[in-house]
Amino acid sequence: MKLSLRERLNISRLAIRYSRLTICFWLAVIVAGLFAFSSLKYALFPDVAFPVVIVHTQNNTDTLEATEAKITTPLEKALLVLDEEANIYSSTYTNQSVINVVFEGGINLSTATQNVQNIVNTVPLPNNLKPKVTPFNLNESSAVSYIINSQQKNIGELTEIAQKTIIPKINSIKGVLRVDLLGDATYRDYDLQTPDANPPTLVQFNGEDVLSFQVIKKANANTLDIVRQVERQVQELQSQLADIQLTLAETQANYIREATQSTIDALIGAIVLAILVIYPFLRNIAATFITALAIPISLLGTFIIMKWAGFNFETLTLLALALVIGIIVDDAIVDVENIARYVDEGENSRTAALKGTDEIGLTVSVSTLTIAAVFLPIALMGGTLGQFFKPFALTVSSAVLISLLVARTLSPVLATYWLKPKRQNRGENGTFSPSLPFTNAYQNLLNWSLNHRRIVIIIALVSFMAGIALIPFIPKGFIPKLDRGQFNIVYTIPTPKVDKRLKNIDLNQLSQSNPSEEGSFNWTGDLRNSPDRIILRKTRRIGENLETTVLEQSEVESVYLIAGLRGKPTQGKLYVTLKKDRQLSTSEIQEKIRNNLPKSSGLTLSVEDIVFVETGNDTPLKMGLLGHNITTLNQAGQTLKARVSELSGLEDVEVTKNDPEQVIQHYNGERSVFISANLGETAALGNVTQEIVQLSQSILPPGAKLKVLGDSARLNLIFREFGTTLILSITCMLVVLYLPFQRLLEPMVVALSVPLSIVGSMLALLLTQSEFGMISLIGLIFLLGLLDKNAILLMDYTNQLRQKGMTRREAILETGIIRLRPILMTTTSTILGMLPIALGFGAGAELRQPMAVAIIGGLMTSSLLSLIVVPVLYTLLEDGFFKINTSGNN
Repeated sequence: MKLSLRERLNISRLAIRYSRLTICFWLAVIVAGLFAFSSLKYALFPDVAFPVVIVHTQNNTDTLEATEAKITTPLEKALLVLDEEANIYSSTYTNQSVINVVFEGGINLSTATQNVQNIVNTVPLPNNLKPKVTPFNLNESSAVSYIINSQQKNIGELTEIAQKTIIPKINSIKGVLRVDLLGDATYRDYDLQTPDANPPTLVQFNGEDVLSFQVIKKANANTLDIVRQVERQVQELQSQLADIQLTLAETQANYIREATQSTIDALIGAIVLAILVIYPFLRNIAATFITALAIPISLLGTFIIMKWAGFNFETLTLLALALVIGIIVDDAIVDVENIARYVDEGENSRTAALKGTDEIGLTVSVSTLTIAAVFLPIALMGGTLGQFFKPFALTVSSAVLISLLVARTLSPVLATYWLKPKRQNRGENGTFSPSLPFTNAYQNLLNWSLNHRRIVIIIALVSFMAGIALIPFIPKGFIPKLDRGQFNIVYTIPTPKVDKRLKNIDLNQLSQSNPSEEGSFNWTGDLRNSPDRIILRKTRRIGENLETTVLEQSEVESVYLIAGLRGKPTQGKLYVTLKKDRQLSTSEIQEKIRNNLPKSSGLTLSVEDIVFVETGNDTPLKMGLLGHNITTLNQAGQTLKARVSELSGLEDVEVTKNDPEQVIQHYNGERSVFISANLGETAALGNVTQEIVQLSQSILPPGAKLKVLGDSARLNLIFREFGTTLILSITCMLVVLYLPFQRLLEPMVVALSVPLSIVGSMLALLLTQSEFGMISLIGLIFLLGLLDKNAILLMDYTNQLRQKGMTRREAILETGIIRLRPILMTTTSTILGMLPIALGFGAGAELRQPMAVAIIGGLMTSSLLSLIVVPVLYTLLEDGFFKINTSGNN
C-alpha cells in the first residue's frame, strides 16, 4: 500500500521498525548526558565582557582648558568614528587627559584595543605626545577576599608572611590573574608617581586593623572554581600558620551557589509537578511513565549541547530548562495520548503507534519547530543583550528540538512495548471518547461561539485592549533588586588641598610631614607620610565612624572596610554582610542604615546593591547633562539634583561638578555633568527615568541636553531590541507554519491569536507588582510558542477530519473534544511547572519570579481564549479571505 506524504515524513515509523537501535541510541545519549551534566560549571550569569580601553596622555600644558582643547578634544573627535560601538568618557586635568572608551558587551578586547590604538596613532598632538593605550577587562574582577589577622603579630610581620607564604600559594591557582595585598600602606613603599596595580590601602574588619588579600580572577575563569580552590588552599595554610587567622571577608560565591541551587530546586519541583498532572488526565500508569521519561532524557540531551557550546548552569540557562519542562511534557503527551486513544479503541500497540504518530506527527513537529523559530532571533541578537541571552535562547531551542526527537522516536517505541488497552471510556456507539468532566460544557460553548462569531471577536479585542491599557500601571525595571544579604557602602571624602609647592618636588628628598588642621598639606616627609597616605588615614577615620554605625545594627554579621578604593586615597568602601536569620530584607536594612549614617560636609555616601554584571563604576540610575558652558551646566545639575531628590524611591542622589581649576568631564565629546542615584525598595527604574526626563525639560539651559545612561539606557535598549526581536520571532514562526499547510489561513489565525496572552500576563504582573523588564519579556516571547502549539493542534486535526469527509462545523466540534485533553494537559503542566518559580522561594527568587508570573498569567487567558477564538478566527478568515471549496463542507 502506498504511503501518504504525512506517513512518509513520519520518522516514528523508522524508529518503530528499528526499535532496538532507537533504544540503544537514547541509552548512549543518557550516558553522554550524565558525563556532560557532571562537568558543567555554575555561575550567576553568562560571561559577558564589557571591554574598556583607557587612553592616558600626560603633558605640560599651562592650563586646564589648553589640555582640553589640544589633547582631549582631538582624541575624542577621532574616537567618535567608533560610533555606536562605544561610549566615550573623559576627564581632563591640567597636566593629563584620561579617556575611557567603553565598548558593548561581547566585543573582543584585543580587537577593541587595536582599533583604539590605530585611531590614536592618526591624531597629531602637541610636542609629538604619544598617548598610552591600555586595555581593561571588567571580567578580571575580585572572586574572593580573606582577612589576615593575628593576636601575636603586628601588621608589619603579617605583611612579610603574606608576601612570602600566603600570596605565592594563592597565586599559583589556575585561573587566578593576581593576588592583591590590601591594608599594608604603612609598611610598604610605593612609587606614588607611577602607581602599580596594588596601590596603598588601609583595611579594617569589624573595627579592627587587619590585612587582607584579594583574589582577582582571569577574565574567562569561573568564579566558583576559583573560590573552591582558594578555600582548599586557605584550609591548608591555616593548618600551617597556627597563630594567624584567615577569615572570609568578601565573595559572591556563596550567593551564586544559593541562587543556582534554588533554581535547580525550582526545576526539580517543576518536573515533579508536571509529572503528577499527567496521570489524572491519562489515567494510565504506563502512558504516564512513558511521558514522564521524556523529561530527564530530553534534559540529558540538552546538557550535551550546553557542554559543547561552552555554557554554564547559570540563572538564565537554568530558567530556560525550567521553562521548557511543559514543552517537553507536551511533545510526549500529544504523541502518547494519541497512541493511547487508538489502543483504547482496540488497536494493537504497534498499529496504534503507527496510526497515532501518522496522525499527530506533523502537528507535533511543526508546533515544536515554531518554538525553536521563535527563539532563533534571540540567539542571533547582537550587542550586550545578544551575549546575555544567547545561552538562554540556544538552551531553549536545543531542549525543545531534543524533546521533539524523544517524542517522535523513543516514546512511540516504548508505547509499542508497554501500552495496553483500557475500555472504560467507550461511548454508546463503541468508539473511544477521551472525555473530561467538562467536555460537554466546552462543546456547547464552542457551538455557541461558532454561532456568535462577532461577539467572540469583540471579547477577544476587548481583552487585548485591556492588556495594553494595563502596561502603564506596571512597574518597569531592568533587573529586579535581589535580597542578597550583602551590599556596599561607598563613600568619598572631600579632596584636601595640597601645598602647590609640592607639585614639582622630588618626593624622595623630602623628610617630614606636618598636616594642618584645615586639611591642607605643607608636606616635607618620606614616602610613608606622603600626602596620599595622610589622606588615606583620614579616609579610614571617616570609614571607622560609618563602620561603627553599621555594626550597631543587630542584623549585621560583619563589615569589611577598605580605605583607598580603586587607587583613590579619598574613596572607601564598606562591604556589609547580614545575618542569615534576619527578619528584615536587604533593602529594608539598607534604608535603616542609610538614615542612621553620620553625615558631614562634602562627604558623599552611596548605599549600593552588589552588581549583577560588572559594567564599570555606575549606579542603577545615571544621566548626563551635556552642553558647552560649564557654569550653566553645573547650575542645571544642582537644580536637577534638588528636584530628583524629591522623587519617591530614589536614594543617594549625587551630581558631579566640573571645576574649571581641577577637572573637566566629557561624554562622547561634549562637556557634561552626571546625575546618579540608587533605587529604593519601591522604585522602578523605568518609571523614575521617565519622571526625570520630564523634570529636566524645564531645567535644561539653552544648548544643553539630557542623555540617559547606565541601566536606564540599557532598559530602553532592551525594549527596542525586544520589539524588533518579537517581530522577527513572529515572522519566523509564521514562515515555519506556512511550509506544512501551504496556505496563509493557518499562519494568519496564529498571528491574530498571539495578542491573547497579553491581558493575562499584564494582569498577573500588575497584581504581583512584578517588574515588566528583561526577565518578564522572555516569558512573553515564550508564550508565543505555547499559543502557537495549541492553535496548530486544533487546526491541523480539523483539516484532517475535513479531508475525511466531515463538514467544517462537525470537524471543529470533534476536534474540540479530541484535542481538549492534550491542550489542558499541556497548559496545566506548564503552569504547575512554573508555580515553584512564581512562588518566589530561595535565593534569587526576585530574578526568576517575573518570568514565571508572566507565563502563568498569559497561559491562563491565552489557553482559554484560544480554545474558542482559534476556531472562530479559522472560520471567519476562511469565509472572508480564503473561500475554498466549502460547498457542503461548512
